[in-house]
Amino acid sequence: MISLRIDICGLDPVERFQRSLEVITGLFFEERTVSFMPTGEANVRVTIVVRHEEQLVVTGTLHDEHDRTCSARYERAWKTTEEKGRMKQVKHAVSYIYLTLLQQYTGFVQQWGILTGVRPVKLLHQTLRSGVTKEEAHRQLREDYLVTDEKIQLMQQIVDRQLTVVPDLYDLSKEVSIYIGIPFCPTKCAYCTFPAYAIQGKQGSVDAFLIGLHYEMEQIGRFLRERNIPITTIYYGGGTPTSITAEEMDALYAHMYRVFPNVERVREITVEAGRPDTITPEKLAVLKKWNIDRISINPQSYIQETLRAIGRHHTVDETIEKFHLARAAGMNNINMDLIIGLPGEGVEQFCYTLEQTEKLMPESLTVHTLSFKRASEMTKNKEKYKVADRDEISEMMKRAEQWTKEKGYVPYYLYRQKNILGNLENVGYALPGQESIYNIMIMEEQQSIIGLGCGASSKFVHPETKAITHFANPKEPKAYNENYEHYTKEKLNMMEQFILAPR
Repeated sequence: MISLRIDICGLDPVERFQRSLEVITGLFFEERTVSFMPTGEANVRVTIVVRHEEQLVVTGTLHDEHDRTCSARYERAWKTTEEKGRMKQVKHAVSYIYLTLLQQYTGFVQQWGILTGVRPVKLLHQTLRSGVTKEEAHRQLREDYLVTDEKIQLMQQIVDRQLTVVPDLYDLSKEVSIYIGIPFCPTKCAYCTFPAYAIQGKQGSVDAFLIGLHYEMEQIGRFLRERNIPITTIYYGGGTPTSITAEEMDALYAHMYRVFPNVERVREITVEAGRPDTITPEKLAVLKKWNIDRISINPQSYIQETLRAIGRHHTVDETIEKFHLARAAGMNNINMDLIIGLPGEGVEQFCYTLEQTEKLMPESLTVHTLSFKRASEMTKNKEKYKVADRDEISEMMKRAEQWTKEKGYVPYYLYRQKNILGNLENVGYALPGQESIYNIMIMEEQQSIIGLGCGASSKFVHPETKAITHFANPKEPKAYNENYEHYTKEKLNMMEQFILAPR
């Protein structure tokens, strides 16, 4: 356990800095306490001094109980005279100094620097769109945000790929994409915090949910049709959308074609069939009937003991069997998810999973790094789930990068999460031409995403300012079933306000 006392001099109040500095501390020390009190005992004391001169000057020193000392200095021209903008720059500088001191002290380099947000690639998109050269944009990431060259090159590779896949990415604010959440699964995985409820014995709840979902789709579809707003992509997630019956799926997709505008022109329709134990020949036939051939079949791991530990009740053999069944049914764009850092797994086990994946060669592969999400069963009982250390997690990510490159996959989207092991990232890889357009749209936030169904979150992107407003449906099926008309009305009001805003 390490205890740190942080003194920030020259600013009042210091509370606005506490959260960001606590997050940075957590990147280096799993067990820690952080105090911002001016007095008190601590193993390590950090003093940060902010001076408002002709330039912004921030200095920092770190001193521990063994008389070890580190120091750092930040000096930049003010970017604005406006007070709010200056305070934002000061906060950035304080984070820069604090991260630099902890990197010196621990000898561990944080490859993402002070970028702690979910969407680092979005920052590079914005910088390049402002007219800055690629070289200058990379310099800013390196010098202002302390991002390593390795991650900068990954970001640039993803930007280039996204603009190849979606050349009109920046011009899609007049369209929307649709996310449809089906909140049921065979069982709930230990790491999961998505709206996912065991479907056994819940048919009454499922029936009521589908009535609400059909209503919501009809109302949103009418709004889009009457205003001639195109749909770019449609994504069925959850939960596991293939948890419902083949007959229910058939009725749902028929309704989609009936109420949404010009579904035949939608660029991509995806159905998460992530749990292999939900896939049947009848359900695959329904998908093909409605021209849906982009699905996910997610092994997560090819180690049976791991699947049992995380609450996935399918077998490894079942994953392979259902993959071949989907292929035989004409599914030509299959994604698979793998997770780095699952309990009990190290480099050897992850490499075995990659070897098994090679036998199938799905069109796309999303490599997740395990995140201890606050509400998950795994986080609540963390002592039960032993995971690899930071070095081994990083090595597994390197093996994934090497393997995908050797097999012809290219990275095309990336996102990060809080409490992600090794402070790493989740990366989507695809064989060229098989990338998920929806994944690009949801990550780069160039258009509004309308969320329908239980637990679905809508994201309204203002077409001019790009300001983002969120609106979420209830996560619990009972609450959704009782209130879907109210939430649909609220969503329609927000669509009127944001999607039809003057351009």
